[in-house]
Amino acid sequence: MSVDQKIRTFLYYTSVSVFLIGLPFILAFSLSYKFDRRSFKFTRTGIISVKSQPPGATVTLDGQQLPDKTPMSISDLLPGMHTVALELDGYYPYERRIEVEGGKVARMEKVILFPLRSDTQQVNKEKISFFWLDEQSSALYFITRDENTLFRSDMDGGRFEQVCTFVPIAPAPRKWVFSPDRSRLAYFNQHRVGITELPQGKKRPAAAETVILDFPSDVINDMFWYADSYHIILMCRKRILICEARSGAVPVGLVNLAKRNSTGFYDSRTDSLYFMDSQQALDGNVYDNLYRLEMRNRVYPFTLPDFINLKGLEQRMNLLDWRPEDKKDGKKP
Repeated sequence: MSVDQKIRTFLYYTSVSVFLIGLPFILAFSLSYKFDRRSFKFTRTGIISVKSQPPGATVTLDGQQLPDKTPMSISDLLPGMHTVALELDGYYPYERRIEVEGGKVARMEKVILFPLRSDTQQVNKEKISFFWLDEQSSALYFITRDENTLFRSDMDGGRFEQVCTFVPIAPAPRKWVFSPDRSRLAYFNQHRVGITELPQGKKRPAAAETVILDFPSDVINDMFWYADSYHIILMCRKRILICEARSGAVPVGLVNLAKRNSTGFYDSRTDSLYFMDSQQALDGNVYDNLYRLEMRNRVYPFTLPDFINLKGLEQRMNLLDWRPEDKKDGKKP
């Protein structure tokens, strides 16, 4: 065999050997596999998809900065937990630990970078003590307790104007609520409710059009306007009341509550009051339930059959024949 033949034979077998040795690596790369030095075996890799708002953030993976910026995809990642950090000038940095699974895409596509100096503007034009947003009229309302005055503006603070004055109550009110027809404003603390007439058009309410209602034997937790804009519903510590919004009105007790400080929600669309209460069942245990009190065209005391127990315990507790005021040791009267 000549020297040239020997060289060609050597190169041929060397090439074949290199190809056979490198073939697993080539196949692994093409099939998204990577050699894991921790386990000394080929492992299928995963991908992290990164998007940010605003885009253009610098991405750091496990402490190493990557050349591309968001939006981007990080491929050929071994399964496990990885740390991804985003940085953009003028914004707070963002960091997250995310798990990568072989053959899957882990998504970080809802990242919001918040500015270091947010666009904050003063809205009020007067000194204020309290405010709330009225979505129905797209307006902001402001209260000044020192002057007992109600102001109104648009959502940007423009058209700032005085609406009316009101009679103060002490301690300071916990909440302010408009009537559904926007003709009255109610405010309350634990034992008192104030109701002020709001100006309609160019009409200005007189001082006499303010009503103060006292509830010395009750502790008021929340208040809602009934759909007729003439009655108020009071969620008290031990009972639920409804009362006319006029001087000298006598409240009507709708429900005596077993659960103190019950929470409630009034749905004006259906004239339904939802509230929590506790009842002792026949098994001797006390359960918290959600009830719906149907109030459409009704302003008189209701019995428990008007309630709908939304937790599905009616059959176990025999609620359809059992009123809260009649319960004794979990037995029917």
